[in-house]
Amino acid sequence: MSQNETPLFSALIQHAKKNPVQFHIPGHKKGTGMDPEFREFIGDNALSIDLINIGPLDDLHSPKGIIKEAQDLAAKAFGADHTFFSVQGTSGAIMTMIMTVCGPGDKIIVPRNVHKSVMSAIVFSGAVPIFIHPEIDSKLGISHGITTDSVEKALEQHPDAKGVLVINPTYFGVAADLKKIVEVAHSYDVPVLVDEAHGVHIHFHDELPLSAMQAGADLAATSVHKLGGSMTQSSILNVRDGLVSYKRVQSIISMLTTTSTSYLLLASLDVARRRLVTEGRDLIDRTISLANSLRERINKIDHLYCVGEEILGTKATYNYDPTKLIISIKDLGITGYDVEKWLREKYNIEVELSDLYNLLCLITPGDTQAEGDLLVKALQELSDEFHERAERIHAQVMLPDIPLLALTPRDAFYSETEVIPFSESEGRIIAEFVMVYPPGIPIFIPGEIITAENLRYIQMNVEAGLPVQGPEDDSLKMIRVIKEHKAIR
Repeated sequence: MSQNETPLFSALIQHAKKNPVQFHIPGHKKGTGMDPEFREFIGDNALSIDLINIGPLDDLHSPKGIIKEAQDLAAKAFGADHTFFSVQGTSGAIMTMIMTVCGPGDKIIVPRNVHKSVMSAIVFSGAVPIFIHPEIDSKLGISHGITTDSVEKALEQHPDAKGVLVINPTYFGVAADLKKIVEVAHSYDVPVLVDEAHGVHIHFHDELPLSAMQAGADLAATSVHKLGGSMTQSSILNVRDGLVSYKRVQSIISMLTTTSTSYLLLASLDVARRRLVTEGRDLIDRTISLANSLRERINKIDHLYCVGEEILGTKATYNYDPTKLIISIKDLGITGYDVEKWLREKYNIEVELSDLYNLLCLITPGDTQAEGDLLVKALQELSDEFHERAERIHAQVMLPDIPLLALTPRDAFYSETEVIPFSESEGRIIAEFVMVYPPGIPIFIPGEIITAENLRYIQMNVEAGLPVQGPEDDSLKMIRVIKEHKAIR
């Protein structure tokens, strides 16, 4: 089949045109059975293809027809041997990767700055994480990737590991030398799993970092919805034959996937793939050009710094994606969250992420010069407004050390626990996750020893208004820890 074809989307349109009488779910029956206001807003076209896995439309859990054709085209587009569509987002694809290669007690080498879905999968599978500390950027206050040296050292110490997981690129667009990491892991016959949530577009432009499949990785969970033009929650899982069984992948992803799969999401993956293959190079060219011009203009604004290729040169910063605008605002004397609120209230601008020291703005083919000009105008006004404060206050970046792991995450999560005051938890073993989302990288995972430094860091995020999530007590006055049993006298 040609990459210009969309077998799944085209078949759905043809099915809708037949206007069949539906005695099957969804119960809204092409919109006639749902709230009229919602129907009018969404539109009858969308509702006409909000369908279920009836005979003519194939079944994501055992694809043999139009879904298989669409997945095969995606595999060819991404240089994979097999591609699986995910309607559980990239989180579902990441969980599938880990649970494909790991069972109870199996080791997996992972960076500590992984997404919460990785740690969830480790809890579910019973795997034992062997953590690699990512390189820390003390100037920006963010984590980068892992180095080839650290992967080699981890495999020397744990040659029985069942997988190495790499984030490529990171949330902030920074990539390590993935090709070399793959070569090192494969020399131990260990598969490489790539969290490619923020890199769907890199496969389609040679000025961007290597994609997972280009670098020879075995599995890659890729968010098409984030930067590739499909609908939110739609992603793909790419597989290379050899160290991983694609049949095992199909079994695991089916276990983790709803049986009521959304054909709207699946169709959006089909058409996004077509556009990336046929127009991606030109679209990304324009996107890179716009991002670079905005970076140059932002760097002329007092007290702001937008990261560029000068970030490269360390072993963990081998390459980067220039369409990610990392804007350091710490010299303004306010937090990134303060700036996020200011931009929302003053200019109706929403950013991808804010933290204590930075903003992250994504430039995609959906942006034009007009949006870019508005962002620069807003940031110039921001700098002017906080100029006097910036002259007085000099912020120091605070990033706490990674806590020590005392128990496996699964053992901690399922242990006998108790809830104690947050302020009295230093030295105890935590039994729940604590993270700021986005980006969803845990500050604590179950099984780690709580430190005063990390408690202060959490409090700083709370006081700044950032979205700290994970604990059952969302006010963060109480926290769940492993119960300590006193000795019997």
